[in-house]
Amino acid sequence: MSKLNSEQYERLRREAKSPYRGLRIFIYIALAGSGFIGAVVFFTRLIAGNGEIGTNLGNFALQIGGLAFMLWLYRIDRNKQ
Repeated sequence: MSKLNSEQYERLRREAKSPYRGLRIFIYIALAGSGFIGAVVFFTRLIAGNGEIGTNLGNFALQIGGLAFMLWLYRIDRNKQ
């Protein structure tokens, strides 16, 4: 059985403390990107005046809220490092 050097040991300790951290960060970034694209689409619909303003404004607010939530979760997870 081989011995671990200090760098490998620290990497394994970090992974044991927060499992699937890389996957979580990928999901946060992917969902934030989706929220950004949705916000751009609904913003352009608001500017162009396509559809009902109330519906488009509600959808735009929902996309911005989702984007802000994903960025907040990403910042929390990033700062735990």
